[in-house]
Amino acid sequence: MLPAALQAAIARELSGASRRDLAERTAATSQAYRAGRGSASVIKGRDDALAYALARMPATYAACAAVFDEAARIAPGFAPGTLLDAGCGPGTGSWAARETWSALTDITWLDASAPFLELAKRLAGDDLAATTIRGDLTAGPFPSADLVLASYALAEIPASAQSHVVARLWGAAEGVLAIVEPGTPAGYDRLLSARDTLIAAGAEILAPCPHPQACPLAAPDWCHFSVRLPRSRDHRLAKGADAPFEDEKYAYLLAARPGVAAAPRTPRVLARPKVGKPGIELKLCTEAGALERRFVARRDKPAHAVARRLDWGDAL
Repeated sequence: MLPAALQAAIARELSGASRRDLAERTAATSQAYRAGRGSASVIKGRDDALAYALARMPATYAACAAVFDEAARIAPGFAPGTLLDAGCGPGTGSWAARETWSALTDITWLDASAPFLELAKRLAGDDLAATTIRGDLTAGPFPSADLVLASYALAEIPASAQSHVVARLWGAAEGVLAIVEPGTPAGYDRLLSARDTLIAAGAEILAPCPHPQACPLAAPDWCHFSVRLPRSRDHRLAKGADAPFEDEKYAYLLAARPGVAAAPRTPRVLARPKVGKPGIELKLCTEAGALERRFVARRDKPAHAVARRLDWGDAL
């Protein structure tokens, strides 16, 4: 759920706004994404940015929060004081990062969209101070930071430039680089390429991969995860949805510098556990770089008790 200060700021922005107009703008943005066009083709002004934030901020926040929670679990000693939010949009990922690391006080927003940067500043108010830079991710250089985030940003970049951008993001990361993408086959492919670039540059992959070997998944399978979030009334209206919740599918990478102390990697659960009367079946990516289906019998009470607590995306 969005932080209370951010919810209040969005409510202020919505005061007096036409919900029908926002819904129409949201639909136009969704159509552009499905057609393979980026946000720049539809986010032209203040109302477009607000419609995007209303529809997408909760899901983007939930995905980023899940990724940062995993970073904090794997590297509990990592306490970033500086953040570069590259392709920040309305600043969603920065809010999630600050909720995870309260010592995060020096934030830089980088985005090519003036409407997004202006909305990010209005939403932040006095609750989230940030320096803003208007610029394209394919240009540079990037300012360095303990934590660098690229959230739902690679999809906005031409495929031919993505490897170069990832390398420059890594160059700016003094501690951890977090990349979050839609949980689609295309998003997964972008992350696979980014992973190759990062490993070649000497990065340690913290998550979700428990190994540096080639991904063991084969098409049409792909690595992604899911987080469930509640929908507000305005959120439902903007998206034309009836369900009180939304399941956001996302994919991600966490890469770290050698100086970031991290816990040993353990097998990752790649799908919802299949629970049956005889026991629980887990789909795992292991430290050896293999895909494994592990069955935990109900009669093995200690192991079954552990397996019952596992969910999609968890590490054993």
